[in-house]
Amino acid sequence: MAINAAPARQKAGKSAAKTAALLGILGAQALVLSYLESLIPAMPGLPPGAKPGFSNIVNMFAAAQLGLPQAMAIVLIKAAFAFITRGWAAALMSFSGGMLSTLVMYALWRAKSRPFGIVGISVLAAIAHNAGQLAVAVALTGTVSIAAYAPLLAVFAVATGIVTGSVMRIVMPALEKQSRYFMK
Repeated sequence: MAINAAPARQKAGKSAAKTAALLGILGAQALVLSYLESLIPAMPGLPPGAKPGFSNIVNMFAAAQLGLPQAMAIVLIKAAFAFITRGWAAALMSFSGGMLSTLVMYALWRAKSRPFGIVGISVLAAIAHNAGQLAVAVALTGTVSIAAYAPLLAVFAVATGIVTGSVMRIVMPALEKQSRYFMK
């Protein structure tokens, strides 16, 4: 007697479609936040392009609720957007910072003891993001002295990580509610 696997495939197909739809919405949200951040004027004393990182709220949600592959898909969406709007160097910076910070977020969300809350995870992810971008900046320019920005960027990452983590704490229920429509 043959077992019909079609219902299982249909269910898996619907699940994949729902996940893709949710990733599309989350990716769009990340892009909107990224675009809005690009409207913020440069902050004196910081390297060009230093921004608060509000679009990383979406990455942190994806890393916490969906998993690493889905969170990395959002990193790729953001890097592609950076490439289209600002060129390959911006795309490399976005990708390197996003990848490293998302790996940190994912690892900390999955840690058994969970020593850090949302704000702590956000701060450590912001530091990782800046470290990834700084490494690419050094590699692209061949100028190691760019690393002198590291202490200033670390202070900036702590401040922006606190703000971003606090915002994440506030919007997390809305993001969870939104995802329930797709992940039933």
